[in-house]
Amino acid sequence: MTGAQAVIASLERAGVEVVFGHPGGAILPAYDPLLDSPIRHVLARHEQGAGHMAEGYAQATGRVGVAIATSGPGGTNLVTPLANALMDSIPIVCITGQVATSAVGGDAFQEADITGITMPVTKHNEMIHEADRIPGAIAEAFHIASTGRKGPVLIDIPKDVLAQELTAFEWPEKVLLPGYKPNVKGHSKMVREAVDVILSAERPIVYAGGGIVAAGAEAQLRSLAETLGLPVVTTLMARGAFPDSHPNHIGMPGMHGHWSAVTALQKADLLIALGTRFDDRVTGKLEAFAPHAKVVHVDIDPAEIGKNKAVDVPIVGDLSIVMDQLAEVLTKRLEAGRVPADLTAWWETLNGWLENHPLTHEQDPDGPLKPQTVVRALNEARAQDSIIVTGVGQHQMWASQLISYETSRQWINSGGLGTMGYGVPAAIGAKAGRPDAQVILIDGDGSFQMTLQELATARTEGIPVIFTVLNNGVLGMVRQWQELFYDRRFSQIDLDASVPDLVKLAEAFGCQGFRVSTVDELGPTIEKALAVTDVPVVIDFRVDPEEKVFPMVPAGQSNDLIIENMDEWREREAAAQRGEGADLKSAGPPS
Repeated sequence: MTGAQAVIASLERAGVEVVFGHPGGAILPAYDPLLDSPIRHVLARHEQGAGHMAEGYAQATGRVGVAIATSGPGGTNLVTPLANALMDSIPIVCITGQVATSAVGGDAFQEADITGITMPVTKHNEMIHEADRIPGAIAEAFHIASTGRKGPVLIDIPKDVLAQELTAFEWPEKVLLPGYKPNVKGHSKMVREAVDVILSAERPIVYAGGGIVAAGAEAQLRSLAETLGLPVVTTLMARGAFPDSHPNHIGMPGMHGHWSAVTALQKADLLIALGTRFDDRVTGKLEAFAPHAKVVHVDIDPAEIGKNKAVDVPIVGDLSIVMDQLAEVLTKRLEAGRVPADLTAWWETLNGWLENHPLTHEQDPDGPLKPQTVVRALNEARAQDSIIVTGVGQHQMWASQLISYETSRQWINSGGLGTMGYGVPAAIGAKAGRPDAQVILIDGDGSFQMTLQELATARTEGIPVIFTVLNNGVLGMVRQWQELFYDRRFSQIDLDASVPDLVKLAEAFGCQGFRVSTVDELGPTIEKALAVTDVPVVIDFRVDPEEKVFPMVPAGQSNDLIIENMDEWREREAAAQRGEGADLKSAGPPS
């Protein structure tokens, strides 16, 4: 068996059903044995697309996604997906070909030090020097990617090692790595302290992050919330981890989060932070974040505990295990007669906020089509169990705010790195992993144009995703910031909504194309487009370029300054100029 055959045999042993890749010279030997393998290969048009497809597959299925690329530019094109996967804790394994061992370090054609380049953006990487090492290295890669804090692993294999004969193929049934042993069980003393703090809090709130989804701890989260009547907020990475329709759900926190969720965190006396990393988009001005709250923080990654916010009760461990521990101690406390603090007044406050601060927008029936109107219409028309994928920008925030998510893995986006262009390939990967699910991409025209060449992949591979574009002809989020923070001095944001013509583009790629420009066209066209299930669909929604995402916390400011609409923004700005309130721009330009 050659090294190349060992690569494919190892992927089969790891349970891989589909890989996303693009062949080239150095990885070419590994493509030949693929012809004899049951593994499906999806031919991406760009290695970045292959990487994001692997991420979308992993997020939709919970399994490890796999991408393959050749050396040099093929490998460097994977850097963005690797960085994205590291930020969002997505388990992927990338395999790259490398120039022959004898040429390494000699500036050979298409040579790049990919393990050196990707060291800061992978959980682990390794160059293989002997073919006998391939099965063990790939087994370890899958183990590392899918355990502890999940993340990306890269394996780089020189071309001559791929051609080398193994002395024997040995697939390790159990992976043992000295020094790598994620702590999955929480410290019992800390667990008991956490329960006591939770039972004493009068204004507690569960701050649920993407770790809930990664750990599969949704049932434990719901049980904890219902047992004690706790309010829950779900971050951008945790949408669906707790049902939006549940009466205990307060919404999404963050710069563009729900007013009630943002304010609930600010006014709480206890944050029960579960699998979340106190991202700056949630905390705003860190020193002003949740000033009156104690913090219980549970996370699999000890480096996250106390990194941004001081913690009163730290617990390192796997959320699904730690929450079982919390439930066990809680049950004993309640059976022993411990009475939780009365949350009646807190809930009266929260329910008042929810009633008085809903998400709103105005749609003139004869005026320009509002993006929020489009997203709400998609929410009404989609299958209940559909998967929503987004790119990055205003559309991402509207898709998170306005679509109801009831279960995990219904929502896929680039949360940490904020990778424009993520949506198209990630949606293809999600559909490849869950072919029976309706997969809808909600993208912006700027984000869509970064990776739209993968429409060809969707068409030729028979992956019928519904690609929708909120086409406002500008880089919408940049435009919003230039309007609010740069006094409407718009610089380099105009894309022209008619270039490219998305309907003709869809047809050129063998997809079906639709366009919607008015409110009257909206419902019938969406219904017609969603009825297409045998080929990919592109829907070009021409929307109002002036529309902005609210609520909004001005960049770098305290969450106490959350603003719900443009009228309030103007009032606050005028008041600040009179010296009667905070300067909305005092923190400087947004980052």
